[in-house]
Amino acid sequence: MNNILRYASVAAVLLAGSCTAPMNELTLSNDGAINHPITVESHYNSIKLPFSAAAAGLLPDESARFEDFVADYLAHASGSISISPPAGGDAPAAIRYFAERLADLGVPRSRIMVGTHQVSDGSAQVEIGYFGYLAQVDPCGDWSKDLANTAENQTSPNFGCATQHNIAAQVADPRDLIQPRSASAGDATRRATMLGNYEKGKVTAADKSPDQSAKVSDVSTQ
Repeated sequence: MNNILRYASVAAVLLAGSCTAPMNELTLSNDGAINHPITVESHYNSIKLPFSAAAAGLLPDESARFEDFVADYLAHASGSISISPPAGGDAPAAIRYFAERLADLGVPRSRIMVGTHQVSDGSAQVEIGYFGYLAQVDPCGDWSKDLANTAENQTSPNFGCATQHNIAAQVADPRDLIQPRSASAGDATRRATMLGNYEKGKVTAADKSPDQSAKVSDVSTQ
């Protein structure tokens, strides 16, 4: 009799374990950042522009494309930017032209790399490129779980995916998702002014205009 009871107890435990295992396997986090993590990878960005030494540079539309590309580089990259014209007679002129344009737009000369490349199709486009970072999330749309069946009281596989995609698309610099930026130096002039006012017993906060008031409405609450 005791053996029968012992076997029945073991069977009950095994049965309970077999019932709960699938629920544990389906467990999802309530944090969308865990379910759909953002990955940051190195990404090569480039632009190809027609250059003519005889025409002394770029046409207005191509010049605007070039300036937009350089602005994006200055905002999202910290490494070098390369200039690579087709090998040939116009290569030195193209390198000088784009190097001067890059410097005028604010790119340090120490970050400008130059070289040439061979072409077989006769095209004479200059390639400007740099390595930046790209934030991305796996595609949304996982409807493998029946949302009408909520007995487990768990989040859906899609939970948080759209929010993560929005964060990846809106982040100004994907490198900030890898590690925080170093703190910039404080304003020594402002610090000296505030310390001087403190020593003299004056107000240390900056003056506020009437437009900066936190007052919401003149309507009485009575």
